[in-house]
Amino acid sequence: MRVITGSARGRKLKTLEGDSVRPTTDKVKESIFNIIQFDIEGRRILDMFCGCGQLGIEALSRGAASAVFVDISRASISVTEENLATTGFRNVSKTVLGNSLEYLDRTSEIFDIAFLDPPYHAGIMGDAIERVAPHIADGGIIVCETGEREVLPEDIEGFTSKRYKYGKIALTVYRKGNV
Repeated sequence: MRVITGSARGRKLKTLEGDSVRPTTDKVKESIFNIIQFDIEGRRILDMFCGCGQLGIEALSRGAASAVFVDISRASISVTEENLATTGFRNVSKTVLGNSLEYLDRTSEIFDIAFLDPPYHAGIMGDAIERVAPHIADGGIIVCETGEREVLPEDIEGFTSKRYKYGKIALTVYRKGNV
């Protein structure tokens, strides 16, 4: 797995091995960044359920100002920190070891883009969307990656949505405000 483009282009990222992780495929990652490519520069990023941190790191490589990476797995946070060091983004990022939903309950931070990619079929995406929405700035974006059959709300107050399918994976992108 590599950073696709930007200042860290081509840098290899470490990932966790085993069945408990499901890194975003290169095809889906490229699609995400094609969708939001004009919305990244100078933005504050939240990478929830971050795994190895590849989505937040890709955003930083493309000019995002800062990123917060949250995961409940100590191994995931460790790999994310290694990847941040490798790509040179440690100084513009923060890692949080803990439950992503509880983090949202505790923080007062506001973000411009949030990536939500919890374990498929865990049944927490709806709750995650509901909890992250108040932390999104006007004009901000929530990007949700799910299995193709998972149903997400079409309407969240103050947001518009669009759904994209890539084989067995679906992306739902919510934009706040009249964007």
